[in-house]
Amino acid sequence: MPTKESFLAPGKFPLGLIIGVLALIGILLIPTPEGLPVAGHRVLAILVFAIIVWVSEAVSYETSSIIILGLIVFLVGLSPSMDNPAKDWGTSASMNLALTGFGNSALALVTAALFLAACMTFTGLDKRIALSTLNLVGTSTKSIFVGTILVIIVLSLVVPSATARGAAMLPIIMGIIAAFGVDKRSNLAAGLMIVVAEGISVWNIGIQTAAAQNLLTVGFMEKMLGERVAWVDWLIAALPWSLIMSVVLVVVVLKLLPAEVDGLQGGRETVRKQKEELGPMSSAQKRLLLVTLILIGFWATEGKLHKFNTTATTTVALAVLLLPKIGVINWKDIQARVPWGTVIVFGVGISLGTALLQTKAGEWLGTQIVANTGLDTFSPTMIFAVLAAFLIIIHLGFASATALSSSMIPIMIALLQNLPGDINRLGMTMILGFVVSYGFILPINAPQNMVCLGTETFNAKQFAKVGIVVTVIGYLLMVLFAATYWKWLGIL
Repeated sequence: MPTKESFLAPGKFPLGLIIGVLALIGILLIPTPEGLPVAGHRVLAILVFAIIVWVSEAVSYETSSIIILGLIVFLVGLSPSMDNPAKDWGTSASMNLALTGFGNSALALVTAALFLAACMTFTGLDKRIALSTLNLVGTSTKSIFVGTILVIIVLSLVVPSATARGAAMLPIIMGIIAAFGVDKRSNLAAGLMIVVAEGISVWNIGIQTAAAQNLLTVGFMEKMLGERVAWVDWLIAALPWSLIMSVVLVVVVLKLLPAEVDGLQGGRETVRKQKEELGPMSSAQKRLLLVTLILIGFWATEGKLHKFNTTATTTVALAVLLLPKIGVINWKDIQARVPWGTVIVFGVGISLGTALLQTKAGEWLGTQIVANTGLDTFSPTMIFAVLAAFLIIIHLGFASATALSSSMIPIMIALLQNLPGDINRLGMTMILGFVVSYGFILPINAPQNMVCLGTETFNAKQFAKVGIVVTVIGYLLMVLFAATYWKWLGIL
């Protein structure tokens, strides 16, 4: 039986969890502000708890998500009903609220996207695509960097998981570093791996289906605004920024971490040998490639040539890939390769956002922010500039863009709904969703950063050195786009 001392021993009970619980209790003990329902007051307390636990990583995201579910069920369930304050919500109703996220179409899309990424890694098509793309570029140092960006772009279209894309590229990039004959702690090695990590973040912004946080933003759009941004419209808005920032990233890396050599001896030969080791393209890879290309075609023509949304077409594609004989993977192999914890975290994130909406907590919070900041007097461009800067700063404390999106995007939408004037709230939500992917400064700010950090080719100081410059330029470019390009498109 555990002793009293074992519970108090260092490391036995996470400090972040203690602080989160104390903050939760502290907010619950504060008298409910005027205009805020009791249920909303309690959901705001849950939100603060969630942010503290997510930022501190006191427990795993999956564990914290289950805790948040329980808090929603009981704290909201024992609150006065919104319709009849004489009665409680009841735990049945609050359980339905807590599980709302698991019935959202965005969750289905995330799950299907994770399945598609599993198909890519299972068949090895992701690595084949990466090697084929690198084989097209030259062997100079600059060409290798450009080729790395091209691989990221192609993989962002076909592998809807940032972590999976990073994992697919690591052995290829490490092979290229070895072929250069430089130490893995060289500027060249560090630069290439930082380009991989930060380039993935750049293209998380450029392509809607490239990252879970984008799909979460789309889910909140549907839930809170009643409409969503099509895949191709997202691409039109974000593509120019991602292209420019890809060039900026390579230039910054080459400037701050100048490579020790100018070219790769036998560069194409190295890539060719790795490709030869894969053997000829298998039948499964051909079928997967065909299905993926057709799927991208449907994504790109949504709302233009047909009415099928991204979730529907992706789900059908997955069903085809699971069919006997026709497909490329079976359920047993899918189970072993899909990070089910991500599905749980995503579902709970949508549920928390929905709770903020249904208990009027988000609306109240948005009203308070508008009333106390003077945002209602700002132009749409200035509103974006202020909110984007806030998201970039707060992201420094988050190790998950999904967690950041879960906690902040519903608040951003509620805030926008309380702003007067002619603001395109759907468009503003989309471009604020872009900023959620700013994981450029700290390795811990994105999972692909940590995957690349594990190669020991760079340190946190080198990463931040590049990332701070990329963040500042990327932010200023977005503000410029808000004042020009996005305004011309009618996004603001």
